[in-house]
Parts: sequence; C-alpha cells; structure tokens
Amino acid sequence: MTHDERNRLIERYAEGPDVVAAALAGFPAGALTERAIPGKWSAAEIVHHLSDSEGISAIRVRRLVAEPHAVIAGYDQDEYARALRYDARDIAPALELFRAARAATVPFLRQLTDDEWAREGWHTEMGRYTPETWLGIYAAHAHGHADQIRRLRAALTGPR
Repeated sequence: MTHDERNRLIERYAEGPDVVAAALAGFPAGALTERAIPGKWSAAEIVHHLSDSEGISAIRVRRLVAEPHAVIAGYDQDEYARALRYDARDIAPALELFRAARAATVPFLRQLTDDEWAREGWHTEMGRYTPETWLGIYAAHAHGHADQIRRLRAALTGPR
C-alpha cells in the first residue's frame, strides 16, 4: 500500500463517526431498537457494536505496532450484542465513545512509519494481520454500518 493510499484510507476512517451520525439523522427515535429487516441488527445494536468494536480495534492497532508478533483475538459480535444488551441501552454514550476512539486513533495513524505499517501480527480468525490490514477493514467498517442504518430507516419509513 502506498503512502497516498494509506492517507486516503485514514481520511475515510476519520469520516466514520460523521457518516454514522448522518445516517442516524431523522431516524425515528422510537424505532431505534426495531429490527426492521429480519435477521439484521437494529440501529441501536449497530451503534453499540460500532462503539465496542472501535474500542477493540483501537487496542488492536496499538498492539500491532507496540508488540512483536501480536496475536489479535477474534470475538463473537452477536454474543456481544446479546450479553452486553445492545438493544436496551441509550446510544448517545456509545456514539460519543465511538467518536472519541477514532479521534484518538487518527493522529496515531498519521504518525506511523512505513516500517510500523508493515509490522506483522496474527489474527485468530484471519491469519496474517498488519496495521495496513487493520486500516483496510476499519476504514470501511463505519461506512458499511451507516449504509445498514439507512436501509433500516428506509424499511421503517420509506426511502429519503
């Protein structure tokens, strides 16, 4: 990955909280916990997932840089949603945590050297895992969930 490609992905990563907030704008407040699409999470569950995932991912990239051959453990996101009661909590603190974790991580990413971007770790579900691998995943993560929130809103209220 080139320096310019990384910078574009870092910018996309930085935009994530605003993209999610925009997707939530106009979402019917009383419908945040409705599963409007069978088998898919509600908007509230998506927000809590983003918050928890962001905390985990922020630690992951730091471990990849700071620890030789870091082992990154996968987790069961559906079990997190159930056990951590994603459907029964206010989303405002989760959105703040999501935004804060990204705000703290973006400057860190911008300071990484080429050698640090290439450091290798191992993900228990994906295999070889580098900060560049991480960036490719998380630059798109919030955008994909924002799309999911828009589809949920459309299912509840019709397209906007």
